[in-house]
Amino acid sequence: MAPNTKSFGSLIDVSSSILTSGNPRGGPVSNLKKHRFKRKKTHIKNPKRRVNMKIKSVKARQVLDSRGNPTVEVDLETAEGFFRSMVPSGASTGTHEAVELRDGNKRVYNGKGVLKAVGNVNNKIAKKVKGFDVTDQSGLDKLMCKLDGTANKGNFGANAILGVSMAACKAASASKGIPLYSYIAKLSGHKGVKLPVPQLNVINGGKHAGKENDIQENMYMPTGAKSFSEAIRMGAETYHVLRKMLKNKYGVHAIHLGDEGGFVPPIDTPQERLELMIKAVGEAGYSGKMSIALDPASSEFYYKDKGGYYMIGEKKYSSADMVDFYADLVKTFPIVSIEDGMAEDDWEGWTLMTKKLGGKIQITGDDLLVTNVERIKTAAQKKACNALLLKVNQIGSVTESIDAANMSYKNGWGVTVSHRSGETEDSFIADIAVGLDTGQIKTGAPARSERLAKYNQLLRIEEQLGKKAIYPGKKFRG
Repeated sequence: MAPNTKSFGSLIDVSSSILTSGNPRGGPVSNLKKHRFKRKKTHIKNPKRRVNMKIKSVKARQVLDSRGNPTVEVDLETAEGFFRSMVPSGASTGTHEAVELRDGNKRVYNGKGVLKAVGNVNNKIAKKVKGFDVTDQSGLDKLMCKLDGTANKGNFGANAILGVSMAACKAASASKGIPLYSYIAKLSGHKGVKLPVPQLNVINGGKHAGKENDIQENMYMPTGAKSFSEAIRMGAETYHVLRKMLKNKYGVHAIHLGDEGGFVPPIDTPQERLELMIKAVGEAGYSGKMSIALDPASSEFYYKDKGGYYMIGEKKYSSADMVDFYADLVKTFPIVSIEDGMAEDDWEGWTLMTKKLGGKIQITGDDLLVTNVERIKTAAQKKACNALLLKVNQIGSVTESIDAANMSYKNGWGVTVSHRSGETEDSFIADIAVGLDTGQIKTGAPARSERLAKYNQLLRIEEQLGKKAIYPGKKFRG
C-alpha cells in the first residue's frame, strides 16, 4: 500500500516548511516530488489555481530552540498539506516588546516552558481560525490580535500568535504556487528581488558571552561583494582566519562560541576586538571590501536608577560621552552601522547620536523601536535614528512586521531583518528579508546550523532569482 504522503510530509522535515525551504515553488515537502524538475519555471506567472485556501486545523507543541529553551512550534493544515513554523526567542530583550508568554514554573525548564502559549493556540486560537482563508494574512492577524484583546499580546502571547501567523503565510504561498519570498513581496508591495547584505556576528560580548558592561556584537558586513554567494564566502573565509588568529594568540578557550556562533575571546576592550577583526580581513584578502557593524545593546549597560549613566568595563559615560566614544570608533574603523548605541528610553541620547553620526553611518533602533509602528512614529518625529531592526517576534505577527518595514521606508530609513539569540531551524526570516527588499539581514556567524539555515535559504533564493537577483553591497540602506 502506498503511504499517505500528505500526512507523512509533516513528519519528514522540521525546517521552515513542510514548509517551503526545500521547495522552490513554495509548497509543502509532501508535494516536492512533483515539482522537482520545474525550478526554471519558478518565476513564470502561474495560471489561476482552484485551491481550497481555508485552514483545516492548527496544532501547536513545545519544542526547543538553539539554547535548549522551550519555544512554540505550529503545524497548520490546508488542502495543500501541512505547514510548520517555529518561533524564535531573544536573550537581550527590550521592555517594550510584545509579551513572550512563559509558564513561570521554576521546577520545569527553569520557568521558561511555553505550555501556556501552546495551550492558547490549541484551545483558543485554533477553533477561531478554522475555515479562515490563509491568503487573508491581514485579516487573520487582526482576528488573533482582537481575540487576544491586549495591546502587547499579553493574553495569548506573541509567541502563540506569531506561530500561527507565520505558518499561514507559508500555506498561502503554497496555495498561490509561488515561493514564500515572492508571496511576501506581493503582500507588502515590493519586488522581492534584493538579496540582503549579511551582518555576521563573529565576536560575541555582553549577555551573549556572559559578560557585563560590554559591547554585545561585533559583525562583518561584506559590502564589497558582488553577490550574496560571494558575500557569504567572504564572511566564512574571514571567520576561519579570525578563528585561527584568536586560537594562536589566546589559546583554545578563545574560540568557544557564543549563542550566535561568534567567538568569545578574553579581550577587554572594543578597540582590540576591532583591530583583530580588521587584521583577519587583511589576511583573508578582503581589505577594503569588508565593513563592520556593531550592536552594543546599550540598555544592558545603562544604569538608569543610579543617575542615568552608561558603563563600558569600569568606566562611566554620559549620553554625550557615549556618542563621542562611538564617533572615535567610526573614525578609526570601517564601521557603517551601529545598532542600539543608546538605551531604549534615552531619547535625548538617540537624537544626539543621530545628529552627530547619522549622516555618516546607519543608526539602527532595536530595543528603541521593537518593530512597533507607534514607536517608529515617535522616533521619526524626534529624529532619533535612521534605520529599523525588524524582529518578527518583537511585534508578534507577519502583518505588523510588514507594516513596520513599510513605515520605516516612508521615513527614508534602512531596514535590517534580524534573528534572535534563541533561534530555530525555521528559515522564515530569510524569505521575509528578500520579500521586503530590506537589503540587510542579521542572523549570526557562518556557524551553527540554526544560523546557517537562513544563509543557505538565501543561497537557494539567489539561485532561483537568477539574473533578477540584486545584491546592494555598499548601498545596503536602499
